Amino acid sequence: MTDQLSTAPTVAVIGDNPTRLWGISMTERTRRIARAAKLGWAEPGVDGAAPAAPVVLVNPAFAFDPGWLRHVAAHPGLALTKGGVPVLAHATSDATAAAVAGAMQDGTVLDAPGLETVAYESGPTLENEELRKREVPFLDRLEPATVRSLERASYAGAYKGVTDLLTKYLWPEWALVLTRLAARIGMTPNMVTSVGAILCVIATICFFRGWYWTGLGLGLVFMVLDTVDGKLARCTITSSWWGNIFDHGIDLIHPPIWWYAWGVGLGAVGLALTDTMFWTVMAVMLAGYVLQRLIEGAFIQQFGMHIHVWRKFDSDFRLVTARRNPNMVILFASLLFGRPDVGLIAVAVWTMLSLVVHLVQLVQAFIARARGQKLVSWLATDASAST
Repeated sequence: MTDQLSTAPTVAVIGDNPTRLWGISMTERTRRIARAAKLGWAEPGVDGAAPAAPVVLVNPAFAFDPGWLRHVAAHPGLALTKGGVPVLAHATSDATAAAVAGAMQDGTVLDAPGLETVAYESGPTLENEELRKREVPFLDRLEPATVRSLERASYAGAYKGVTDLLTKYLWPEWALVLTRLAARIGMTPNMVTSVGAILCVIATICFFRGWYWTGLGLGLVFMVLDTVDGKLARCTITSSWWGNIFDHGIDLIHPPIWWYAWGVGLGAVGLALTDTMFWTVMAVMLAGYVLQRLIEGAFIQQFGMHIHVWRKFDSDFRLVTARRNPNMVILFASLLFGRPDVGLIAVAVWTMLSLVVHLVQLVQAFIARARGQKLVSWLATDASAST
């Protein structure tokens, strides 16, 4: 289910915690989450007294996925606890807010009549539509001994449930190390994106010159950084409109340029395609790339979800569909055999096959709807399992 706020309560942190997550205090992290959710912010009163209700009170002794704050804020009278101690609570009266604040400050079991209490230990789930998955978002006590495990949980929570095989299997650990490093030295996601953009341009130049191995190496670093910037933004709650445009703009534009540069570079290594073959391959790849994106957009517009999350097959096919990363696997394999020309042709063929699959998926969805079937992501479990 998707949380929709009927009223926007203020958010207040009760108490303090010197331990930081991703180099950020829990108060600042909560402030960023509240701002991103378009919630108001209130400072506690004297001696940590709760602000006037309605208010979402936050216990900084715990670290939690941003989804929990949005969920509790959307459900007046809901409290989320761990070990009986309140972590988040949406108080609708001043008396309830005072009781919750006292339990947070003392670290005691919550006793506030009128609140619906959900224990984290019961495994409540939320649906994350942006990241295309249903999950039990992370939540645990934030102490020096738990920082690394919580950062890993936060990082894992920022990963899309459906993505390509390289992003899912090859470099999650590499990107985690780099995300931690970037957070520690104060790099912003846009800084990471900028470094990646420079590497992307240099890799393109290498492909134009036929320096394929060098270009692949630089491209690999760029592709890893393309994961890092998004994870850093989500983990440090620093996503921005411009950052989203900057990152996704590069992602959208550069793949066709890479394929063109790769084709031109074939002449430098004595494997140039004929003019007819070259332009046929380029036309097929560009048309397939654009049409696949248009189909994905049409699916979202028509059915309210990504084409890759409808059925398990759709999610499995996303691992290898003709996007940049799977295509780079094909080109890498072609270099191992010394035939980058065959690799480019193979990418064109795979692009057309992927386009056919996308078209079939779209047609099947329309047929299913025409038969009265409601399209639901296979990743979403029964709504009754959520809080």
